[in-house]
Amino acid sequence: MEKYKKEHCVERMAKTLKITRSGYYSRKKRPESKYKIKNKIVTEKIINIFHSNKCCYGYPRIHAELNKKEKICGRNTVYNIMKCNNLRAKTKKKYRATTDSCHSNQVYENILDRNFNVNEPDKVWVSDITFVYTREGWLYLCVILDLYSRKVIGYSTGDRISTQLLLKAFMMALQTRNPKKNIIFHSDRGVQYTSNKFQNKLRKYGFICSMSRKGNCWDNACAESFFHTLKVEEINHNNFKTREEAHIKIFEYIEVFYNRKRLHSYLGYVSPEEFERDIA
Repeated sequence: MEKYKKEHCVERMAKTLKITRSGYYSRKKRPESKYKIKNKIVTEKIINIFHSNKCCYGYPRIHAELNKKEKICGRNTVYNIMKCNNLRAKTKKKYRATTDSCHSNQVYENILDRNFNVNEPDKVWVSDITFVYTREGWLYLCVILDLYSRKVIGYSTGDRISTQLLLKAFMMALQTRNPKKNIIFHSDRGVQYTSNKFQNKLRKYGFICSMSRKGNCWDNACAESFFHTLKVEEINHNNFKTREEAHIKIFEYIEVFYNRKRLHSYLGYVSPEEFERDIA
């Protein structure tokens, strides 16, 4: 009635709804209940968390963010408020594979063997390459993650899917981490990873090479998962004019949001950087 009182007579609406005018005005004067006041505050917080995190959080992550300092409400409450306010996390699209494994280069044993639970940093690094569409042409992205914290420790972009793309990401990871020897470096069997140039770099810095089985994306699931997350939360919702524009968005996503802010379910709903800082 309050919403439509400028359009319709209060007396007529009260009659239609089978209530009294005095009852309507009495209810207006009555203060809101503590439950409604709290619900309004929680709703505002949920909407703020949703929009400040690229509209990509579903109710489990929003619940974790909301209850970081103190218990405010349960998961079902968050779910219901999001549903009532039409807050839906971004959805995925399908992408084709980019791996070229049709080569005569040497391939290596799958040492990692899907053992994705690592108990210390710089013990296992995983890497993969994907592509991003721009109106200027394809932009290729190579990333390297530390499997311990799922943090992106090295990445590079370019207009060609080359060994140089991988080497740039690898050198960035070395400078970022300054690691010891005997780190497992896991990837697919793509020609960039099996190339002599890259294999020589791995041997020079004392890495142990591990590769997924042919045509088995699950062997490198953590790197695949990062690309899925990146595309769902950032790439799919942009129409990039140039490669440079896409590169800037990827840089911002990795450095500002993913590594430092985004809550990771595997890490107990903290960011990769926070996880490494708290465990250290």
